[in-house]
Amino acid sequence: MAVRAINGLAEMVEEGLVTPASAPALRPVEEAFRIRMTRAMRDRVDTADDPVARQFVPAVEELTIRDGELGDPIGDETHSPVKGLTHRYPDRVILHVTKTCEVYCRFCFRREAVGDEGSLPEADLVAALDYIAVNPAIREVILTGGDPLVLSARRIKGLMDRLAAIAHVDVVRIHTRIPVVAPEKITPELVDALRGPVVWVVVHTNHAQEIGEAAEAALGRLAGAGVGLLSQSVLLRGINDSVAVLEELFRKLMRLRVKPYYLHHCDLAKGTGHFRTTIAEGQALMAALRGRVSGAMIPTYVLDIPGGYGKVPLVRDYAEPLGGGLWRITDWRGGVHGYRDPER
Repeated sequence: MAVRAINGLAEMVEEGLVTPASAPALRPVEEAFRIRMTRAMRDRVDTADDPVARQFVPAVEELTIRDGELGDPIGDETHSPVKGLTHRYPDRVILHVTKTCEVYCRFCFRREAVGDEGSLPEADLVAALDYIAVNPAIREVILTGGDPLVLSARRIKGLMDRLAAIAHVDVVRIHTRIPVVAPEKITPELVDALRGPVVWVVVHTNHAQEIGEAAEAALGRLAGAGVGLLSQSVLLRGINDSVAVLEELFRKLMRLRVKPYYLHHCDLAKGTGHFRTTIAEGQALMAALRGRVSGAMIPTYVLDIPGGYGKVPLVRDYAEPLGGGLWRITDWRGGVHGYRDPER
């Protein structure tokens, strides 16, 4: 049975997540960026300013667009040979199967694109699959969006069957928030649809408070079916930028058979500066975690270089501080880029 989500500013007010007095100031935010929160996430909120609420409830700070913030901060369009496909690295592609999400995160790096067109039209999907089929160097297909698991089990199975028919595709990676934010969608039919090529589900979650009993059960259904589980989180100021919070999250994930994979430095999406830490702050957190948890629990702290140059780990060989908040970032090809931390 479908559980109705909370959509738009008026429903946020009805739920007590936004006060009537603050709603008028938030209307320009609603005009610029979509607002949606699932019932599962509403149930995980204790106060209107807690670490779960702040991820989904709009704030007036989103109207502040800082220098360097971009509509396409990671350069999806820069490396798009056909509609719906990003081919940034030789051996893998990103397939944007839908622009719909069950939640709209306030820090999303695709926040200006999500929700616009729904699922990738069949003609564009065929063109993307044809591109993959004629490029044998492509060994991995990453399904993203939006959130690919908003699609029905039938459509997921159809897509998995089509990818399985491409002999050189070894791995399908699915990036999703669904097991945590809408765990009721991880049905036996959906789990069964994930059979075919080797599948890894990368679960986006940022705080242990997000993961309730229903989410634990959903992750258990996936793990029990032999689906590999990884996690990705975004380092968010005021939400998870402490050693204790990250440790609690990573320990909980490991108990649920989810390997922490990436901790993303918050991307330069428009209106997200209030979420962004400095790189040095993130590096200090990673250094502090090293002695507190096992290596298996520690994700790679990464920056997606603005402009589409790919991810790099934020360690010495790739990130050199130049002073004054400026960094020299070296990409995987050896290209050099400037990056500036947010001003405090």
